[in-house]
Amino acid sequence: MGKATTKTHKKHASINKPLGGRFHRNEFGLLGAPCGKVQTLVRYINRSLKSAYNVGYIDAEHQAQQEDMPGMYSHYIDKIDFHQLNFHSEKDAYQYRTWFNDCHLVMVNGNHFDSEQQIVFLNSKKKASLERKLDRLTNVIAFVQDDEEVHDYLKEKLPHWEEIPIFPISEEDGLIALLHEKIKKPKLKGLVLAGGKSSRMGKDKGAIEYHGSPQREHMASLLKSSCEETYISMAPGSSCESSYPVLEDSFVGLGPFGGILSAFKKDPNAAWLVVACDQPLLDEAHLEKLIAERDQTKLATCFHNPETKFPEPLITIWEPRAYPILLQFLGQGYTCPRKVLINAQVKEIRLEENDFMMNVNTPEEYKGALKKLA
Repeated sequence: MGKATTKTHKKHASINKPLGGRFHRNEFGLLGAPCGKVQTLVRYINRSLKSAYNVGYIDAEHQAQQEDMPGMYSHYIDKIDFHQLNFHSEKDAYQYRTWFNDCHLVMVNGNHFDSEQQIVFLNSKKKASLERKLDRLTNVIAFVQDDEEVHDYLKEKLPHWEEIPIFPISEEDGLIALLHEKIKKPKLKGLVLAGGKSSRMGKDKGAIEYHGSPQREHMASLLKSSCEETYISMAPGSSCESSYPVLEDSFVGLGPFGGILSAFKKDPNAAWLVVACDQPLLDEAHLEKLIAERDQTKLATCFHNPETKFPEPLITIWEPRAYPILLQFLGQGYTCPRKVLINAQVKEIRLEENDFMMNVNTPEEYKGALKKLA
């Protein structure tokens, strides 16, 4: 008799998770110094980076303060220069990343909280305290030398401590350069939306040949040179012969919105350059323009459509931070990607001409596209 085998039962589906820690995909904890010195360095980092990035900060108050609105479970205050949201409920660790999604990096007071990457002060006053927090040192990227050399217990904890850069506390610019280097730059992947029913056209729009090959193949070939990987997005059960991998919608019945969400579900750490297969006038030059002007600090980079006076969502680079925003819109009953762009911080590229954005959905539009191509 053959040997019996057992399979481990998985209660929940396994899906790809975003990179980063509990607060952000780019989070850096500062620990090993009095909180005043941590806050001073954070203020310097913010001043140095705020022209390029939105910097968030996680800290804890040592002394309870009188609440402005006692008895309120939570309340929102619209200040003149900022907004304030107070919660009286227990903190939910799985909501932190949502709260800081509009940031590009988050600094953390590591004396109070864990972080994915750590910057360790070498300070005599906190030497004993730091030794009690050695379990937090999981990925030390730098030392800040205050009034101490590298502690002996750090040398024991970190076998490769000599490879970790040391910055004197008065030379913050070296640390700023390191942070620039450590901020995760998302790779770019391509997605050709070809999963529609083509009911108005009466035949498969993705199979129409405008340029000598099926349109979905042509669009994928335009993306191939600029994207690490390129996929054809199709509805489940659709038949499609392609030299490119097919990505079936896992968010079904949502049109282009579902295709974009399905791409992020496959890889939530990539930025996705999304185009529709029914845009026969879109060419390589306009895609190069889009990529060249990409702003990774925004939710997305797109073209402004002067005809509709709105951003064009289906020739767009969607950054990883767009994924939770798309899910939030879905949770509120909205499945229009253009609505997401209208209500977010995006980079809009404005051009005088807009023929390249033309969507071909009917036989009449098909004839018009052929004339323009001719």
